[in-house]
Amino acid sequence: MSTVIVVLNETIMVVALPHVMVDLAISASAGQWLTTAYMLTMAVLIPTSGFVLQRWSAQAVFGGALGVFTLGTLLAAVAPGFPLLLVARVVQAAGASMMGPLLMSTVLRTATPGQRGRQLGTVAIVMAVAPALGPVVSGLLLQFVSWRSMFLLVLPVTVAALVLGLIRLAGADQAQHRRLDVVSVALSIPGFGCLVLGLNRLAESGESGVPAQGLLALGIGVVCLAGFFARQVRLQDSRNPLLDLRVLGYASYRWSIGVLLLAMMVNFGVVLLTPLFLQNVRGLDPMTTGLVMLGGGVLSGVVGRVSGRLCDRYGPRWLMTPGAAILTLATFTFGLSISQGPVWLLAVQYALIVGLGMGLIATPALTNGTNPLEPQLYPHGIAFVSTFQQVAGAAGNAFLVTVMTVYAGSAAGAHQGDAAGIRASMWVAAGIALIALVLSLFVRRGAAAGQPLVSHPLHHIVTEENSPS
Repeated sequence: MSTVIVVLNETIMVVALPHVMVDLAISASAGQWLTTAYMLTMAVLIPTSGFVLQRWSAQAVFGGALGVFTLGTLLAAVAPGFPLLLVARVVQAAGASMMGPLLMSTVLRTATPGQRGRQLGTVAIVMAVAPALGPVVSGLLLQFVSWRSMFLLVLPVTVAALVLGLIRLAGADQAQHRRLDVVSVALSIPGFGCLVLGLNRLAESGESGVPAQGLLALGIGVVCLAGFFARQVRLQDSRNPLLDLRVLGYASYRWSIGVLLLAMMVNFGVVLLTPLFLQNVRGLDPMTTGLVMLGGGVLSGVVGRVSGRLCDRYGPRWLMTPGAAILTLATFTFGLSISQGPVWLLAVQYALIVGLGMGLIATPALTNGTNPLEPQLYPHGIAFVSTFQQVAGAAGNAFLVTVMTVYAGSAAGAHQGDAAGIRASMWVAAGIALIALVLSLFVRRGAAAGQPLVSHPLHHIVTEENSPS
């Protein structure tokens, strides 16, 4: 329940942003920071979730995360102007950054390997349906009340969830005494923050060209991340890294998460570009646009639940490969029909991409990737994939928006240019999905934790031994 509230809040501002701009008398570039700052805060804090989930108990992390989120929600509801509202969004994101990793880590800790697909399928419903409901809920509310009501209505629910969670999680687990590596934190904050910011700035670049600050942020991010990962390898011997890279020593984790991140690039790009095109070119209102996109989120949750059960029984490849094939074909045909196809067809194709394709990939990838991990690596495995989901989303947005801008500028007429741009970007997205399809052929079922392991000769990163599965 708590994670639904938190994830819903990530997308609830999408439709409300024009109303906030008018009410607070701010520009579009300033208003965009209400979503950009939220995204950057998530990108900066999620890498620390592996350490946080081991250092403090589930009850403490839950109480702290949801308490901070509740405070941010209250500040957003009463904010008299833009500066405090921006601070409130950052505070909200600080709390929200821990909720997803906490939920998935709890599932991995409490469910047996044979049940993890089913349980992670339930998590998939939360992660897929809640973002899809955000624009629809905000669109409905804005028909009758002000944008502040979106935060006011959430407050009593978060308070009730906070009290109930603190009671139910009492004594759920014990904290471990770990030391925080300050150097790793100092490298990860500008590393992941500047990387995501730079990619976001590239996505916002238009005919004026690539902004210099975007390239500068990317450069700083790459340099800091190189230092960050070198630092984590050096800390492996002490077993005290901020982000334990031993998770990459498991072949099933590498292949499964690699396919998932490529699919996420496609998913985030399609989710970003579809509402822009439907409203700006097809002339649909925000409410209709939200309804067109709702089916994808709902279907993703349903398919994620079913695919989790099937993954427990039959393994991941028989689900991930068809999912990647559907993702490739649906994205390609979406590009063909998006400018002239009927709205119902666009809704079906969008549901096939975001719902069926991603639903067949996400839950099996997470289940198969995390099954072989040792319990002490669960938080780090989740932190790694959660962090790079943010990076993959920013990279997908930047890449596909750049393609759309280039092709739109080369066509005659604004309408034809937008149609050519969106078509080209969807076809490029289909190419990325095709790479994911090829990689999915190499995914193998990961053995449960506890099978014999051998150490990497250089960095003490554990790897799986070959097995018949």
